[in-house]
Amino acid sequence: MMQTFRNAALLLLIALSAGCAAINSQNPAGNLRPVNAVADGDDARVMLKGADVVAYFTQNRYVQGSAQWKSVYEDVTFRFSSAANKALFDRDPKRYLPEYGGYCANGIVYGIPWGGDADSFMMINGKLYMFGGQGSRDGWNIDPARNLALADKYWKEEVSQTNSFWQRWKRLVFRVPHYLSGAQLAQAVAESKAKKP
Repeated sequence: MMQTFRNAALLLLIALSAGCAAINSQNPAGNLRPVNAVADGDDARVMLKGADVVAYFTQNRYVQGSAQWKSVYEDVTFRFSSAANKALFDRDPKRYLPEYGGYCANGIVYGIPWGGDADSFMMINGKLYMFGGQGSRDGWNIDPARNLALADKYWKEEVSQTNSFWQRWKRLVFRVPHYLSGAQLAQAVAESKAKKP
């Protein structure tokens, strides 16, 4: 037992030292935290690696933003592909925010703020949801209503306003009852697809 504790403590120290930049960029001081953000140039927290969040709503596609057109909202930098998109965001930033801080919606189903690729998204009821790739989207789509309810629950009760690193660590160690590993999720997706005509 003591050896297990020592190993866990060592892994935690290694992760802390390696992840300081990510900890800072994903956990701003404002009300929008944690967020799927990275440090880039002079910007400490760039949402979704600079993807234009407005373009998802106006063009229904991923478009990379530019440092030329940017806005800072709740201590997070948002980049845009045009001055027009920046202006739309500036008029109503909350409308264009990705759900769950831009993290993979399927990860939030398990209480884990992780992932969220700018080019893997879905619009659901006028809101933007990010995913960690096609496998995550497929997993979500096995039961979208259930997954939306679970993600909303874990975001509100556990993840929102916490430190992303600590929340990830907690839920990777103390898993939710419905947790599926990557292999289990892939199997569930395959079985779901096999059942469809």
